[in-house]
Amino acid sequence: MSAALDFLVPLFVPADRPERFEKAARAGADAVIIDLEDAVAGDAKDQARCALRGGFTALPILVRVNGIGTPWHDGDMAALARHRFSAVMVPKAEASDAFEALCTASPMPVIALIESARGLADARRIAATNNVVRIAFGSIDFSADMGCAHTREALLAARSELVLASRLARRAAPLDGVTTTIGDAGMVLGDARHARDLGFGGKLCIHPRQIEAIRAGFAPDATEIAWARKVLASGDGATGVDGAMVDEPVRIRARSILKRTGEASLGAGSLNSLQC
Repeated sequence: MSAALDFLVPLFVPADRPERFEKAARAGADAVIIDLEDAVAGDAKDQARCALRGGFTALPILVRVNGIGTPWHDGDMAALARHRFSAVMVPKAEASDAFEALCTASPMPVIALIESARGLADARRIAATNNVVRIAFGSIDFSADMGCAHTREALLAARSELVLASRLARRAAPLDGVTTTIGDAGMVLGDARHARDLGFGGKLCIHPRQIEAIRAGFAPDATEIAWARKVLASGDGATGVDGAMVDEPVRIRARSILKRTGEASLGAGSLNSLQC
């Protein structure tokens, strides 16, 4: 996958509000998702397609289209063909001939949004589909489909499966779903930290006020950084640090932590791309 698509915080912006595109790009996110789906009412879909445009930022620009089988999907895909975007985000992704045909025909990479029981059951196949570069979790729609609570505990198994599916397909770690609360930075941070600890590589964002908290949630804290430095200073082979055994797998995790801080000195050995 292109490094340009391995982002941490992508921010949604409604496709029918083009005056917000540049503002979204300046908000501090790593990518902008122009949303033709949930953010746009049915009678405004045509207007939203006409408002599509790129070139307003150097950040990756994605477009979330309406799902396969909806009345708007074909029109969305036709509109995308007139532009150059970084990726197309496909909601309600499920393994099917139609989904595979979309991935094959798409001139841009595909990010598959897992939002249903069937989608979760198909997640490993979806992640491995040609031209799918990443999967993301549509946790709210998934909860509605399952009839379960939208809580960390209720969604633990689903989130873990998406991390595993991504790893098995050698894709970038998946993107977690949105936190609907905007004004509670502590909740956003906690959700981001939970996702990071499970092995997610980023989190979908619905408001600029969430960006800083998401970044903080995915960043190592001071205790983790101190531990990682101590582990990497312990030398090679099996040894002990603070009463715990340290060997190469432990050092791989320590390097991963320091890599997220931007520290250049990560010690010997190779980095494992699985961060969990």
